Amino acid sequence: MNVPLLAIDRLEVDITVADKPKPIIRGITLEVARGQAVGLVGESGSGKSMTVRSVLRLLPHMATTRGDIRFDGASVFAMESRALREFRANDVAMIFQDPRVHINPVRTIGQFLVDGPTLTRGTSRRDAEQNAVRQLRAVGIDDAPRRMRQHPHELSGGLLQRVMIAAALTADPKLLLADEPTTALDVTTQEEVMAILDELRREHGLAMLFITHDLDLATAACDRLAVMKDGVIVEELAADDIYDNARDPYTIALMAARAELEGRRPHSTAVGTDDGSVEGSTR
Repeated sequence: MNVPLLAIDRLEVDITVADKPKPIIRGITLEVARGQAVGLVGESGSGKSMTVRSVLRLLPHMATTRGDIRFDGASVFAMESRALREFRANDVAMIFQDPRVHINPVRTIGQFLVDGPTLTRGTSRRDAEQNAVRQLRAVGIDDAPRRMRQHPHELSGGLLQRVMIAAALTADPKLLLADEPTTALDVTTQEEVMAILDELRREHGLAMLFITHDLDLATAACDRLAVMKDGVIVEELAADDIYDNARDPYTIALMAARAELEGRRPHSTAVGTDDGSVEGSTR
């Protein structure tokens, strides 16, 4: 029996607000096999990012969890401090939504890329610098040594997101967690970054949990899709089947909203509700 690389088993997350627990994730189950890309799709507030942060145990202090998350068969929630540090440093890497928020503006790109391997994995500074230059070149950044000396404000958003991908790859992880990594980029740059990410993922045989609200992007980047609403996975199916075989009304409404934005008249149209959710109706 093959053990999935990542197994989320009946995960529940509550956040305590004014001494009352507020359910954020309501018992989701999801698996990511080795080398597989799984997309977690849904509108803002559906619980996608909280799910990803749960994998790394990066939840706010007022959060409580139930269920389990297993990586390569080992419970993440049961890991002691040392095992958790090694898991975060060596096995999994996260690409965040806005690189400018997660790269220290007063430090150089080289410092950002080199400090992690030298401090958390004991890599020599020379080896870490050489590896950082290789990874920058791998993500399509020209003149990598010069870029290592620059500060974040000297790079465009697209280049900074490539730096984030390079940073993720320096650890040679088994799993990538990508939390809407192209949202802050223009459409052309989105395509370039996703093409690089997909090529590197396949080249290195990485698994990926890809978070997005963009169905088209998820379909192009992933093998399977899980559609999330109000902390629950309402539907899961192969990415190639999403447009022909979706059955849940919410999934159909998401597709209808996408089609309306592109100026088409789909079979099912989307209607915005007062609480910001999407409802579908048939024409």
